[in-house]
Amino acid sequence: MSIVNALSVDVEEWFQVGAFERTIDRADWDALASRVADNCGQVIDLFAAAGVRATFFTLGWVAARHPALIRRIHAAGHELASHGWAHARVFTLDPAAFARDLADSRKAIEDAAGVAITGYRAPSFSIDQRTPWAYPVLAEQGFVYSSSVAPIAHDHYGWREAPRFAFRPLPDHPLVEVPVTTVEALGRRMAAGGGGFFRVLPYGFSRWAISQVNTVEQRPAIFYFHPWEVDPEQPRVAAAPLRSRLRHYTGLGAMAGKLRRLTADFAWERMDRVVAAEVARLEPARLALAA
Repeated sequence: MSIVNALSVDVEEWFQVGAFERTIDRADWDALASRVADNCGQVIDLFAAAGVRATFFTLGWVAARHPALIRRIHAAGHELASHGWAHARVFTLDPAAFARDLADSRKAIEDAAGVAITGYRAPSFSIDQRTPWAYPVLAEQGFVYSSSVAPIAHDHYGWREAPRFAFRPLPDHPLVEVPVTTVEALGRRMAAGGGGFFRVLPYGFSRWAISQVNTVEQRPAIFYFHPWEVDPEQPRVAAAPLRSRLRHYTGLGAMAGKLRRLTADFAWERMDRVVAAEVARLEPARLALAA
């Protein structure tokens, strides 16, 4: 039986990304052209054509301004989950501010869609060794799973020492962390779960990496991308540093085609359903420890 992987979309505007956080002031966000509804529409249509379901980790800021989009995502059979309120990295908050961020984003999404959400992804995978308090806050608010860790060393994010696959971060709570996918080869650990790496590198690398994780390690891949990545016509931020512009704009025109190949080459599902399978895998170990 083939491994079913988790497909996810981090729903945010083109101007809300980490690459532009020092160039575009948050106070100016509402004055900028919104493209998230149209971009998400393209993604929803692409998924419908491929016959796949995914999880849309959505900013509360977006949900509050585009409730019809949130309802459309839900109506198409996809899972809604939280991406925080306004893309603040977790390590820039304290526990009280993080709790407010979670509560505000969750309310905006649930009010728009009329359904409960149980999943969370930190902006820029910003749960790491600096934020041991984050998981108790998530548990207190009733989240079932998080997908907020990138177990690699990277200049933008990363928690290299974290487990590569699903784990329970708290000893006395069923909350599950499901890190974004990495692959190990030739003594190196490489990002293989989507985003900029998927856009910039040849498609063959991602196909090989996901195949390795599925066939050799017998685990699901956790893959993500952003709606703005299928939008080559988005505005250019000339004032951003060259490195940021290269990261953000490279490969936009080829992204939709790559996604079509990806959805055809592998089996995909929503995060909540893949997490349920991972929980079943974790339970025997948990029971053995309790014996």
